[in-house]
Amino acid sequence: MNTTKRYFLPLLFVTMVVSLGSCSSNPSTSNIDSGTPSPITAPTNRVSSQTPSPIPSVAQLREKSPNQESSKENTPSSSTSKAATSKTTNVTLYTSDTQCQKLIPEKVSVPAEEPVTNVVSKILEKRDTSDFSLSGYRVNIKNGIATVDLRISPESKRQIGSLSSCEQFALFGSLRKTLTSNAQWNIKEVRFTERGEDIVL
Repeated sequence: MNTTKRYFLPLLFVTMVVSLGSCSSNPSTSNIDSGTPSPITAPTNRVSSQTPSPIPSVAQLREKSPNQESSKENTPSSSTSKAATSKTTNVTLYTSDTQCQKLIPEKVSVPAEEPVTNVVSKILEKRDTSDFSLSGYRVNIKNGIATVDLRISPESKRQIGSLSSCEQFALFGSLRKTLTSNAQWNIKEVRFTERGEDIVL
């Protein structure tokens, strides 16, 4: 057993020295000593050009293509908060004076893509208060008749029927006058409904 250890230990030592010596010899040191720089290769951009575009998930596709019901429903702030890059058009918006006696014209700029919907949104925003709030609305124009369908928010403390004559004039009078006075829309009459049911004023 002692004889084996006596030969094995020196053999192991020599093996370690040889392996350490081969690891320490770096091929790049010869380039540094000789003064010849190693060639530098510029990274290529092949990976980005050949990488396929990621496939959208089902959830992303649903977000991009909402169903028709939700796309037609507007909220008083959704139409006016569209991208500022879209073209705008000037329309005349009518608002009530403080005594609810007359409607005062005002020139406003709205996105040109859906001017009627956007001007309705502006009027509804002004009438949206802490105790009377709308969750949405729709505007439908057919044969010169505009139908404005309002959706009262479930959290609203008041309903349309509880509005005073002054508040009704400020809301419905403003909408009617604005929609019929902008001749480019060819609207002759305005109807008001709440979830499809006629609103009797």
